[in-house]
Amino acid sequence: MTEITDDIEAAVEDRSLPRRLKEEVYDAIESRDGVTTKQAEQIAKAVESQYMDTRVDPLDPVGTVSAQSIGEPGTQMTMNTFHYAGVAEMDVTQGLPRLIELVDARKNPDTPVMTVHLDEEHRDDREKAHEVVWNIESTKILSLGDISTNVADMIVSINLNEDTLQERWPTMDSTNEIAGDIADIIEDSLGVKVTQQGTVLEFGPEEPSYRDLLQLVEQLRDVVFKGIEDITRVVVRKEDTEEGEEFVLYTEGSALKKVLRIDGVDATRTSCNNIHEIHKTLGIEAAREAIINETMDTLEEQGLGDVNIRHLMLVADIMTNDGTIQSIGRHGISGNKDSVLARAAFEVTVNHLLDAAIYGEADDLDGVIENVIVGKPVKLGTGDVDLRMGSKSD
Repeated sequence: MTEITDDIEAAVEDRSLPRRLKEEVYDAIESRDGVTTKQAEQIAKAVESQYMDTRVDPLDPVGTVSAQSIGEPGTQMTMNTFHYAGVAEMDVTQGLPRLIELVDARKNPDTPVMTVHLDEEHRDDREKAHEVVWNIESTKILSLGDISTNVADMIVSINLNEDTLQERWPTMDSTNEIAGDIADIIEDSLGVKVTQQGTVLEFGPEEPSYRDLLQLVEQLRDVVFKGIEDITRVVVRKEDTEEGEEFVLYTEGSALKKVLRIDGVDATRTSCNNIHEIHKTLGIEAAREAIINETMDTLEEQGLGDVNIRHLMLVADIMTNDGTIQSIGRHGISGNKDSVLARAAFEVTVNHLLDAAIYGEADDLDGVIENVIVGKPVKLGTGDVDLRMGSKSD
């Protein structure tokens, strides 16, 4: 270990580096033995040189380069739905459809999923993990017992399975008590009077009617007795993570705000693939990170992980810079550009030109697209440099 002396600190601080990189230089020096001031200066100089080489030159068309960097690999992507994170029982939209979902900022993904990490008490024990599962997964009547109808007496009968009740309500001792709670939920949801005999529940319509009897059965199927209605299934997997080997939950359906409130869930590591839900729950910066991570994961899953993450960061910045999530398309960023010609070049050309004529809009020809359309040099790179001839005295 090397101690950071005043001379070493001065050698690092003199370099034109962001604070994050300086901290990494300090960490690298401290992790080595016997680093001299001269060596520390050489390390900082090498980091500064590499940092300067990676910076974008002034007037570089970063937007166009980013669009090309993401768009060209996008032509190699498949249109299929793939198994999610190696979980054979679950499918999630991947490939090009998922990329389109992200840049279009769809309110509801085709296959909403969550990755739920557990806290220290629950992550290492399968039974403890299942306690969290039963609080997340929506429990409906078909998973709790058998339903039968008695047309002669106009009665719906539910024979609850005691083993299932004990499994899904592990903290309650009596199955009769659980059955009583279920009866209360049925009464509140369907507005009927339920009679209980042990784990057998019976109820029927107020007036004898075969149609009403069938409607009660159909309504009963949709009642959620435990868990979160939006999450239809949870799969438990044992995985190696940064915390070591632990149980991780994968859900079909997402309800981030509700899941984060459940005991046993590690809120710092739990996430979902719905960027709007993340925005609503955790804020715009979290949504920006989610857009970057989701797009990068989608590309890597297709073998296109060599796309520079800075291009994805630029897209995420554009989509979230005003504090909301905007799509890239004509209903978002492209359709709200100041330039009339840029808007018209994207989609619905006639509408944009007609509206601009009606309202007397002017185009300053500042961007790439509009200058290409009118045949003028683009004001980027060498196109933004003016040359003039003058005498030596000038």
